[in-house]
Amino acid sequence: MIALPGRPASVESPARLPSGLPVPARFAHLHPDDGACLMEAAGLLATGRFTDSPAGTHPALAALARVVNDSVGDDARHALWPLAADLADARPAGRAYPPLLVGMVVDAARRVRPASRRLARNGRACRRRAERLADAPAGGPSVRIADLLWWRGPGRRRLEQALRVLCAAPEADRLLSRLLRQAAAQARECGGALAAGREVHCNR
Repeated sequence: MIALPGRPASVESPARLPSGLPVPARFAHLHPDDGACLMEAAGLLATGRFTDSPAGTHPALAALARVVNDSVGDDARHALWPLAADLADARPAGRAYPPLLVGMVVDAARRVRPASRRLARNGRACRRRAERLADAPAGGPSVRIADLLWWRGPGRRRLEQALRVLCAAPEADRLLSRLLRQAAAQARECGGALAAGREVHCNR
């Protein structure tokens, strides 16, 4: 994935950290004594295991959180630290969730670069896929493989393209921090709506 060199300061002020977690830091770590990224903290809260890909977090949301953690400055990273608890249990089961999340990131990038045709195409593609899958059943192994291939192919590529735009923006810390908070809230909303069988409007 991608990350800008860490910035020492941020528009966000440090927030109180959940007790018992390692010190917030960029990138991956071998041991909590060396610090932890936001997803490693979420992994500790979820299972007690030191991993940046905990099973309770959707892979697309975890990918976003890792880039944000590695790209923002120290103050913003500290301010985001309480989100670890939300990210530890954020895995909406619906098939529409990954394109909804990627579409939200693409929309944020389009506000930074509104003339980008690539971002416009990517946004339309995500919306079409999310609408098509909104009421789709979970399906069997072939469906799960198809969804995984979308995420590892065009889904992840569109996410990374949008994040490159946001990381290069003048107010990257503020934009990325706000985006991750919105994504965590979207995961809660989508998870609740999908569990209750309601129509999902997470990215509209």
